[in-house]
Amino acid sequence: MPQPKHISRLGVPDPATLDDDLKAIWQKCEEKLGFVPAVFSAYSLKPQRLRNFMAMYNEIMLAPSNLSKLEREMVAVVVSSANRCYYCLVAHGAAVRQLSNDPELGEMMALNYRVARLDTRQRAMLDFAWKMTTTPWLIENTDRDGLRAEGLSEQDIFDLSETIAFFNLSNRMASATDMMPNPEYHRAARG
Repeated sequence: MPQPKHISRLGVPDPATLDDDLKAIWQKCEEKLGFVPAVFSAYSLKPQRLRNFMAMYNEIMLAPSNLSKLEREMVAVVVSSANRCYYCLVAHGAAVRQLSNDPELGEMMALNYRVARLDTRQRAMLDFAWKMTTTPWLIENTDRDGLRAEGLSEQDIFDLSETIAFFNLSNRMASATDMMPNPEYHRAARG
């Protein structure tokens, strides 16, 4: 049974009505991915917010960091699992599968990251992500000390925390708007 056909329950503007800079992004997405990510379409309801969202996403997920792109995507999926965010589980689960070349890893991250064979550093990062998402008021120095013990620097802990916070925001927007993931994500990197 296919998922609902809408992108967002709040609607999305006609791409032809977007500002030229956003039209260029749409074209680049079509050329590179074959589709425009639904999150862009949903956020295009507020064009400046879309620009801000893309800038923040690019800084958090693509800028140089001691957290690998795969680790940041794993964090996105674990946060989204805790929040039961359908859009992000599908979209970022696909990214985990692609980056890891492991079709099972995306499913493990989405359903129960604790079953995955992870190194102790990744396990500590994902445990921190889960706790920050589900019980943030319980975060203590011992949690940060645990990350330091696994080799994370102050900057790494900041990057990890910001990634967690960003996906909590993103999950809540996706849930609030009933955002649907692009169908292409379901099929991506399944082996």
